Amino acid sequence: QVQLVESGGGLVQPGGSLRLSCAASGFTFSSYYMSWVRQAPGKGLEWVSAIYSDGSNTYYADSVKGRFTISRDNAKNTLYLQMNSLKSEDTAVYYCAKDFGPPYSAWGQGTQVTVSS
Repeated sequence: QVQLVESGGGLVQPGGSLRLSCAASGFTFSSYYMSWVRQAPGKGLEWVSAIYSDGSNTYYADSVKGRFTISRDNAKNTLYLQMNSLKSEDTAVYYCAKDFGPPYSAWGQGTQVTVSS
């Protein structure tokens, strides 16, 4: 079955960086768009970024453009999100999702990112 497992979240100070990873299994990873979606406390889901199956095209929400970089390693079935210049408003649970949705056909369990001094 499809499994997506995120890691790399944590507590970071404003202006700091984190790199999230998402290990994928149970499907042909290299054939699918992949996305990152986040949910801040008390708010709805917000799409963050997406990447084409071969990594040749990337897409970003305006709120993260220029600060976040999505990438993938199809040989390792892994999706990444490099987050730089983090702000308090980036605090959220970050989810890895299969496809460029909505809708998304699968989700990970999420990883918490907290930006605070």
